[in-house]
Amino acid sequence: MSVRRIWASLSTLALAAAASLGVAGAAVAADSAAVGGYVALGDSYSSGVGAGDYLPDSGDCRRSANAYPQLWAAANSPTSFAFVACSGATTASVASGQLGALDASTALVSVTAGGNDVGFADVMQDCVLGSEATCISSVNTAVGEMNNSLPGKLDSLYGSIRSGAPSAQVVVLGYPRFYQLSGSCIAGLTEAERTAINDASDVLNGVLAKRAADAGFTFSSVVDEFTGHELCSGDAWIHSVTVPIQNSYHPTVAGQSGGYLPAFRSAV
Repeated sequence: MSVRRIWASLSTLALAAAASLGVAGAAVAADSAAVGGYVALGDSYSSGVGAGDYLPDSGDCRRSANAYPQLWAAANSPTSFAFVACSGATTASVASGQLGALDASTALVSVTAGGNDVGFADVMQDCVLGSEATCISSVNTAVGEMNNSLPGKLDSLYGSIRSGAPSAQVVVLGYPRFYQLSGSCIAGLTEAERTAINDASDVLNGVLAKRAADAGFTFSSVVDEFTGHELCSGDAWIHSVTVPIQNSYHPTVAGQSGGYLPAFRSAV
């Protein structure tokens, strides 16, 4: 049996549960706190899946005490803090289930959304378990959705956020590249597959940045923060296929405190 097939076989159970992206940080210096309330919206990259220490009342949303919204709020003491990001969230479910936390007093909003809309975790499952051709075809399908259907979904969500919090600064955060190319991994995906996945992340971030700018929001990339800490880097801030299975392809504690938190802090 080939190394790739052995690795894929061992990964099957974990990847089945990673079919949604919603398949203790370093000390931080306090920023200038927002005047008013802070609301943290979004999917598992904002709720902190993969960072552990989940808040008891968060259930399947898996909101972590180590997630960047929690870390920023602890350092800055906004007048109110609503942490409503949820594992598995799409643009539609953020709009329908999370925006009730917004009101006229909300001064700051953070949001990650879009990855689940294009089925990015399904792409990762196809890439780990399928052939190179299957992987690249799945990536290309996701890229098509990013370019065609996702912009309208983001426009709708961003318009609803602005309606719910008319005076707030809204920070849209992107997603990291998953892989360091020509890195230390000796098994798993091919270099062509890793390149395609990274390129798709760049497309997704480009769409998010454009729609955020058109909405008058701030886009903050996390790519620079995660550079040198991708999978195959030897110092990854992203889980590979792992147990607990829901952690796969999500930021670690260090990814939240060293990746997402500085990217958010720099935008506020």
